[in-house]
Amino acid sequence: MLAPAPSRPVAVAVQGLSKRFGTLEVLREVSLSAREGEVVAILGASGSGKSTLLRCINLLELPDAGEITLGRETVAWRARRGGRVPADRAQVERIRARAGMVFQSFNLWPHRTVLENVIEAPVHVQRRSRSECVAEAEALLAKVGIADKRDHYPAHLSGGQQQRAAIARALAMHPQVLLFDEPTSALDPERVAEVLRVMRGLAEEGRTMLIVTHEMAFAREVAHRVVFLHEGRIEEEGEPEALFGAPRSERLRQFLARGG
Repeated sequence: MLAPAPSRPVAVAVQGLSKRFGTLEVLREVSLSAREGEVVAILGASGSGKSTLLRCINLLELPDAGEITLGRETVAWRARRGGRVPADRAQVERIRARAGMVFQSFNLWPHRTVLENVIEAPVHVQRRSRSECVAEAEALLAKVGIADKRDHYPAHLSGGQQQRAAIARALAMHPQVLLFDEPTSALDPERVAEVLRVMRGLAEEGRTMLIVTHEMAFAREVAHRVVFLHEGRIEEEGEPEALFGAPRSERLRQFLARGG
């Protein structure tokens, strides 16, 4: 896949991002960015900080230091005893709407149908008309291959179908960037391919995507750039062929030798 032109604007950037949980340093001054239309795969062993990084970008976790920028908007902070918090609640909602999150465990509302899951945020957060949101949701469900499941509840769907519904839900908010947190790790092997197929299609459309994944072949094929995290720091990053074909870091070589 060809890299997006360097002249394209930066869609999402973090600078010097750090995060602690008690005495545990999970992220240590991480800086990375993705331009519009760029797919960045984030690799690393369990506990390396990958999921925390995505959750900080979406402000589900609040970093202790560093800056987060989506498009032209940088998160504003105010001091609080022992740390800091976002200065503007409305800005938090804007950032979360612009950074669509797809979780490992789907996070669908079990008491709502697939269609209701997809339209909930556009109707109640973005205040769009229900009829408009329903029409768009139906188109998105067709796009991800589960149009016939619109009136089903999540418990009646396979894991792959639930994850595709979660992708449709994220797309319904018209995000600037999609954040995928190990989207296939909770799936049976036969369901992985159907989710990766949808994600590959989104990449081909030119969606900006940050993908935490253990699917090495997918990352090599689809990503424009790959980032390898180790103990909360970026150990190595580069184009997939260089990073997979001739890794400079001994830690990355060991990680790839284990198959991720």
